[in-house]
Amino acid sequence: MLAIEKLNQFYGESHTLWDLDLDVPAGQCTCVMGRNGVGKTTLMKAIMGEVAVKSGQLRYQSSSEAVELTQKAVEARSRLGIGFVPQGRQIFPLLTVEENLRTGLAARSDKLKKIPERIYELFPVLKEMKHRRGGDLSGGQQQQLAIGRALVIEPKLLILDEPGEGIQPNIVAQIGQVIRQLIAEDALTVLLVEQKLPFARKYADRFVIMDRGRPVAKGDISELSNELIKQHLTV
Repeated sequence: MLAIEKLNQFYGESHTLWDLDLDVPAGQCTCVMGRNGVGKTTLMKAIMGEVAVKSGQLRYQSSSEAVELTQKAVEARSRLGIGFVPQGRQIFPLLTVEENLRTGLAARSDKLKKIPERIYELFPVLKEMKHRRGGDLSGGQQQQLAIGRALVIEPKLLILDEPGEGIQPNIVAQIGQVIRQLIAEDALTVLLVEQKLPFARKYADRFVIMDRGRPVAKGDISELSNELIKQHLTV
């Protein structure tokens, strides 16, 4: 689905991603982990085109033909079927839930004007509150809204940056269940950043641990050992 090779990214003089190689297999959930400041969010933004990369390749394949992403704008990547839920959600607080969801329609390649009913099936609270302003929702409801907005384009690849951050455990569990449902029913590919070990172990298929701008360990989620956790994840 996504093959990253020798990716380098800089913020000014600061070298943040170092010759990064990563494969994201189709139809699975890959969880990127690591301590704060190791480049996880930068990697997600680089894939989405929100930060420029210095060198390297981002090859994305959702059909028979692979596409190089590095020179494509954010909007073009969305139209290729990549959905992104950034850290902090970034919904529009003064727009209603329905209006927030409609902002995602602009990125669809088929110009659909109606919010897919599937969004409301996955997150019923969004239908119940569709006329409420986004800023009036709880943190967990806002996260569901942000994910729903990304799903409006019916993506092939969904990128989530810390979807469980700062929200109540029951909604974290619901988000995990939705991820597994979309993988099982729609063959969705998911790439997420998550610090919560129980969440990663329950809902991810694979893990990648980053340190100093590059992966230092990866494998099946069953291979995420206590030794790796102690070495790379504990503070």
